[in-house]
This record gives sequence, structure tokens and C-alpha cells, in this order.
Amino acid sequence: MQKTKVKISVLLFLCIGLFSVQAQEGLPAAGGNASGSGGTVSFSVGQTNYITSTGVSGSVAAGVQQPYEISIIIGIEEANNVCLYYSVYPNPVIDEITLKVEKDDLTNMSYQLYDIGGKLLENKMLTERETTIFMKNMLPATYFLRISLNDNEMKLFKIIKN
Repeated sequence: MQKTKVKISVLLFLCIGLFSVQAQEGLPAAGGNASGSGGTVSFSVGQTNYITSTGVSGSVAAGVQQPYEISIIIGIEEANNVCLYYSVYPNPVIDEITLKVEKDDLTNMSYQLYDIGGKLLENKMLTERETTIFMKNMLPATYFLRISLNDNEMKLFKIIKN
């Protein structure tokens, strides 16, 4: 009688254990490994179902092989063709912005301030390297500040007014 109870108990625990086991929901149709001069990759074809779990420290895609790439930057070459002659700050703006021009000659240089619809709001000649443009009375929106020399556009800034 005792042996029968033990057998039934073991059988019962095995049945309960089988219902709590979790596994993948689908099998890939094909897959393999590929190697070349650039490295090795492992792949699967035909995965029909997967779950992505996201947390504070990252995310995990269960059932799908994800690529992982490590890049090392050895050095950054100096950009010789980049010239920062014009700057506008702060952007986004609340009350006023400062336009700074580092070009040698300010003769025939001007700025134009446009609203998002293209309406000209302000057009003035530049007389100093730093110019303050007051925007306190303007509505919160997106504006465009165009810097021009002899009516040729030199730089266009997108200004956000809060």
C-alpha cells in the first residue's frame, strides 16, 4: 500500500511539473553559421513568434538571435572645410537671442527674421560682431533667421521661441 502511494505521488508531481515547464513556441525552419573574412554570424530562418522584454538596463528579445557590434574609434580627423562663422544662442529662446558673426568684413551683411509662414518680421544691417535680437513680444513658435551678404544667403537658422 505504501509503495502504491509513493508511485502515485511521484506520478502526480511529474504531471504537475510537465504543465509548468516553458519552452519556445516555435521552431525555426532553417539556420546555421556563416563565416567570412569579416567575421562569423549565426542565423535562423522562420522564427514566427518572439517576445521582447524591456527594462531599465536594456532589452531582451527571447527566441531571436540579435546582432551585437562593438565599434572602436581610433581617431577623428580635423574637419578642414567646416567654418563656423555664424552662431545664434540661446536656442530655444525666451526673451532675446544673440547673433555672433566671426567673419572679417561686415559690409553689406544683414539679417532677416521670418515667421513659419515666410512673413518678414525684421530686416536689419549688421554693424557689430554680436547683435541682440529681441523676441520677448513674439508668440511661441518656430522662426527662421537668415544671414545674408549682398542679398545672398550665407546661413539660415531655425529658431524656436518658447
